[in-house]
Amino acid sequence: MPGGWVVARVGAAGAVTWTVRPDAAAVLAATAGCAAVGVDIPLGLPAGPARRACDVDTAAALGRARSSVFACPPRAVLAAGSYDAACAVARAVTGRAISLQSFHIGAKIREWDALADRPAHVVEVHPELALRRLAPDVDFAPKKTARGAGQRIAALARWLDAPAALADLPAGARLDDVLDALAAAWSARRWADGSAEILGPEVDDRGRPMFVAV
Repeated sequence: MPGGWVVARVGAAGAVTWTVRPDAAAVLAATAGCAAVGVDIPLGLPAGPARRACDVDTAAALGRARSSVFACPPRAVLAAGSYDAACAVARAVTGRAISLQSFHIGAKIREWDALADRPAHVVEVHPELALRRLAPDVDFAPKKTARGAGQRIAALARWLDAPAALADLPAGARLDDVLDALAAAWSARRWADGSAEILGPEVDDRGRPMFVAV
């Protein structure tokens, strides 16, 4: 969500506890003791012009919904102080500008990238792909539409008691962010139990793991 993170802690019995946290460090504090934490943000950044393998593989897996995957910019691009400056750096490094959306979420990417020690149980996820794995028979409408929200709630109900999970949501949280958080938790649960699909595994320029778990 703008200005923070919606955190869904899902217990062993499927009960969900909601919180909103301001930054990556606060998310880690709120999820202390969790077997796995799924984060819907790039964890690990490219250093040169090549796209991350996990972005390429996730886009391919999404098919027609591939537009929900954006090309993660190199670290040097995220350090730029303005959109125009970021585009200039991106053109110099990759040969193409970045989208305004990518620039706007740059601060959140930097939060996780700046962690001195990212715990091994914290993994990158992609909620839209998670939902399609949960409900492969559904042709999902855009998530900000009423039909799309209903489809996502129904898909999540294949895993947990969605109406109960959505009965008491944190103030200020948007419905699409809440549903994304639950989908992220589904992928994290699969990572914890060893059944997750791993897309594009590689390491970034600092030797940190870089992949998407579904």
